[in-house]
Amino acid sequence: MTGDLSDFVSRLRSVLPGRWFGDQAPNLTAILTCIATPWAWLYGLLSYVILQTRISTATDNWLDIIALDFFGSDLARKSGESDNSFRSRIVGTLLRGAATRSAISACIQVLTGSEPRIFEPARCADTGSYSTLADGPLSSGCGLAYGITGGWGNLNLPFQIFVSVTRPPTPVVAMLAGYTTAVGAYGQGSIAYVNLSALPGQVTEEDVRRSVSSLLPVTTIAWLQIT
Repeated sequence: MTGDLSDFVSRLRSVLPGRWFGDQAPNLTAILTCIATPWAWLYGLLSYVILQTRISTATDNWLDIIALDFFGSDLARKSGESDNSFRSRIVGTLLRGAATRSAISACIQVLTGSEPRIFEPARCADTGSYSTLADGPLSSGCGLAYGITGGWGNLNLPFQIFVSVTRPPTPVVAMLAGYTTAVGAYGQGSIAYVNLSALPGQVTEEDVRRSVSSLLPVTTIAWLQIT
C-alpha cells in the first residue's frame, strides 16, 4: 500500500543499481528498513493530519475540538457515540435552519426519530374553527371535534407554542437482566443498576430542551411535553 513500510523499502531499493546486490539481500533490506521506518511514520502522520482538516473526514478527539470550536459546550459527544454519528450531528447543527416552526420540527425529528406535535394557540390552522372540515398539511387538523382534533385557541398567548416530544426507546444493556427475571440477585448474577443518561444514543430531556431553546426566536416561549 502506498506510504507503508514495504512501499518505502521497495522505492529505496528501486533507485539502487541492480547489479550491486542480488535478489536476496537481507543485510541491505535491514538497512533500507531502518531508513524507511521514519518516513513511513511521517507519511502516516501527514495522512492523518490531512483528514482532520475537514469535518467530513475528521476522527477521534478532533471532532470534539471541532464541535467545541463552533458551538462551545452546547454540543458534546454522547457516551459511546461513534465518530459518524457525532459528525452527522455537527453538520446538522451547523447548517440547520432556525427561528421557524419547520426548523424546530426538523431538529426534533433528527434528534428523536419522530416528528413532534406543535400547537400554537394563536394560530387558526392549529386550533381549527367552527364550520371547517378540511385538514391542513402542517396542523393537527383544521376541522374541530371535541377531544379528537383541533384545540382551544387563545389570542392572549401570542408567540407561544406547545411542543409534544416523544423520545426514542431506551436502548437495552447487553448481558444484564431486568426485573422479574430469575438470573440475578443482590450482589450476584447478571443484574445491576444502570444510569440511563450514560447509555449510548440515549436522548435526555436536557438534549430536547437545549435543542428547542437554541432555535427559538427572541421573546418566543415554548412549553415542552416530553414522554
